[in-house]
Amino acid sequence: MSFLSVLAAIGQDFEKGLSWAVEYAVPVEKLVGLLFPSATPVVGAVADAASLIQGAVLMVEQKYAASGAQSGTGAQKLAEVMALAGAAVASLLRQGGIVAGDSYVESLVSAVVGVLNVQAMPPAKAAA
Repeated sequence: MSFLSVLAAIGQDFEKGLSWAVEYAVPVEKLVGLLFPSATPVVGAVADAASLIQGAVLMVEQKYAASGAQSGTGAQKLAEVMALAGAAVASLLRQGGIVAGDSYVESLVSAVVGVLNVQAMPPAKAAA
């Protein structure tokens, strides 16, 4: 089951969707290790930036899944994630010693989306 199909399923119950999706998000330490291999031990600001990116991606993906428009809107989704978190992520990365312009942050957002897309998702929970 892919990340997008899980989001499409949870998008049907929007109220519970984001909290359920966050349960299956990539642990931020793993995300930091993948995105910033040289940031060991984990720098707090860098971990916060990775967590912020992942949260914004999950929120935007769920919004599109709930509206039934989850595919074919990558540029729009990226623009929304950047509007939600781009400046804050760049600021957090600077605190962690990483110089990050918009194109760098956009690359990180794409990397997070890629990680989420290939992450093995557990079977969807049956509705109670």
